[in-house]
Amino acid sequence: MSTALVILAAGKGTRMNSDLPKVLHPIANAPMLHHAMRSGAPLEPERTVIVAGHGADAVAEAARAFDPNAEVVLQTEQLGTAHAVGQARTELIDFDGDVIVLFGDTPFIQPDTLQRMVAARETHDIVILGFEARDPGRYGRLVMSGAELDRIVEFKDASETERAITLCNSGLVTARANVLFDLVAETSNDNAAGEYYLTEIVEIARAKGLTATVVTCDEAETLGINSRAELAGADAIFQARARGDLMQSGVTLSAPDTVYLSMDTVIGRDAVIEPNVVFGPGVTVESGARIRAFSHLEGCHVSRGAIVGPYARLRPGAELDENTHIGNFVEIKNAQIAAGAKVNHLSYIGDASVGEATNIGAGTITCNYDGVMKHRTEIGARVFIGSNTMLVAPVSVGDEAMTATGTVVTRDVEPGALAVGRAKQDVKPGYARKLFKMLKARKAKRDEEQS
Repeated sequence: MSTALVILAAGKGTRMNSDLPKVLHPIANAPMLHHAMRSGAPLEPERTVIVAGHGADAVAEAARAFDPNAEVVLQTEQLGTAHAVGQARTELIDFDGDVIVLFGDTPFIQPDTLQRMVAARETHDIVILGFEARDPGRYGRLVMSGAELDRIVEFKDASETERAITLCNSGLVTARANVLFDLVAETSNDNAAGEYYLTEIVEIARAKGLTATVVTCDEAETLGINSRAELAGADAIFQARARGDLMQSGVTLSAPDTVYLSMDTVIGRDAVIEPNVVFGPGVTVESGARIRAFSHLEGCHVSRGAIVGPYARLRPGAELDENTHIGNFVEIKNAQIAAGAKVNHLSYIGDASVGEATNIGAGTITCNYDGVMKHRTEIGARVFIGSNTMLVAPVSVGDEAMTATGTVVTRDVEPGALAVGRAKQDVKPGYARKLFKMLKARKAKRDEEQS
């Protein structure tokens, strides 16, 4: 049976004390909403509906950045979880499969947990996700009769016997679309908060003779984020899991706790990551590459055998072919570095291509911005760029050419040519001593006048 996701993302998140909608606060450089959407992605949902409220335009933009086909509906008043789910009914009026309700601020639900919920739906009308709580606190309790779920009892309404139950409600539910929306329509706001609660659908369903059951998961999966402190804690949990997964897959992290990963970081087996490396969004590092200490990578691709750093920065659009070397205090942006090329010291290569086996000397800069537009620099294969060369784009340097140290390149250099473009040196014997004597006398006179 086909599946649809309904992700509740309308909350402001008052405890975040932020203008940013709660579900857009990042974990591992990706909005919490993306983590929730990624949880459901392996189910290959036919439809994904995001229920937005506070900051709806920004939430919609973020949702479609992850899934261009995501549909967004507006909950203009936040009247409870059942009311939020009900806003998706119009979008799914013609949908005949199962709906899974997720929360945009619950980022750690695992895909296999959702798969088990879908499997349980084959034998029950409603499936609730529960967990055994170490400290049940004020969670809603799941009251069972064998394998059947009788009802969900909120803490404030629970008896002492019910409060002793440790099986708690995560809030996630799956049911056939028509069943879910019909049950939601029958919920009541006759409670202290005046809200329509999704938990009420279980009791309504049982009164109609429908069946309900519970699938359980580890409590850590159900972690909800409501404050900056909880956000930081969730990020730490993600990092620990992601680092562990990388090491399990054959990646060497020499100081794991110092490496920061993004949600979409991909690193191949036998790659080595040294201490204090930061991976921004959109980074792929192939097998056998080495990222040395204190480097920062974002939106880039590093091929097999490449060495990056220490203290290197790869910005979006950086493409490193096999066995390239990017050294200390080098920045690469929107540039392709071909196999075997080296940019080892104190250089900036932006909006450029560097050919195979080319060597870029220390202090080289591609001057790519004229104050209005960006321009490209094309450097061929087996080129030697002398230290402190300024390449004023747009400009090209042909294969096997050379630039002399300190050259400012403003015209194309043909293959095999040597470009020299620096001011003629003039040496004035004895002039340094005269100049220092004059400057010291001037300083002494100024000091005397000020005293």
